[in-house]
Amino acid sequence: MAGLRAAQVLFAIIVMGLTAYVAHWYNVDTLTSSPSQINWLLAVSIFSIVSVLYLEITPRFAPKLSHQMVAMGLETTNAIFYFAGFIALAVFMSRLLFCRGSVCGSAQASIAFGAMEFLLWTASAILMGKDVAKSGFLRRPGAASNKGGAPLSAPQMKEASQAA
Repeated sequence: MAGLRAAQVLFAIIVMGLTAYVAHWYNVDTLTSSPSQINWLLAVSIFSIVSVLYLEITPRFAPKLSHQMVAMGLETTNAIFYFAGFIALAVFMSRLLFCRGSVCGSAQASIAFGAMEFLLWTASAILMGKDVAKSGFLRRPGAASNKGGAPLSAPQMKEASQAA
């Protein structure tokens, strides 16, 4: 999972750089502010980096603050946010009258890297979902799990052992 997280952070930094460049161009070189689609992908990339920090640091250094449902929620939220972001930017770019230069290339690259981030977050959400389903819904990620596969049961009462 560490390689997947590294790719998520790397692509988030790339998306952040590309979208920040496009937003800066709009804000400085044109009379209009940057499009909301660009601003959305910029915000999502920052949210993605914060999510990875929570998902990786909290179970190791503050396990009481870590919970599988929060982690699962972050995984799926990031996937949904990137899906909405790259689709919205692709629709916006398809409706432009002209697109040329490095700004256009950066916006198109933002779409491609946003789609890759969607795939990465979807894959990690699926892996997290399998882990949550396997270990139980109320367990913490750092908690010891039942490796033997036998169902957990309550200890037997004293009366049960005397009756046998």
